[in-house]
Amino acid sequence: MNDERLDEQNTKNVEEERAFQRRHLARKLDAVGWGLFFIWVGIAFLADLGTGVGLLGVGIITLGGQVARRYYNLKPEGFWVVVGLLFVVGGLWNLIEARIALVPLLLIVAGLAVLVSAFWGKPRSEDHPCHR
Repeated sequence: MNDERLDEQNTKNVEEERAFQRRHLARKLDAVGWGLFFIWVGIAFLADLGTGVGLLGVGIITLGGQVARRYYNLKPEGFWVVVGLLFVVGGLWNLIEARIALVPLLLIVAGLAVLVSAFWGKPRSEDHPCHR
């Protein structure tokens, strides 16, 4: 009986150590990402690279951080993936000097996504009348 308790405690300690190491790694990756962000923005300002190149660089750094999280078996953060993609799209949009404004186009796409999700989304169990 005592051996079972020791095994359970050892398993718990190993799991806690792994969780601690994952949090530590995630904090390091975040710090690297922020450091690269500030360095890039400084370079973009000093070299007068322009808004398009600046946004594109920030998007690449943001997405690169999420790729690094995945590489190290950490869950990518969906919010930052979307933000990174928006920076990349905004940068490219600026570089190609598109005649159509980006914000109204993004609003239309967001609205379409909401409409599609309303019709194709799975019903949630907490929405069912029996679960109220």
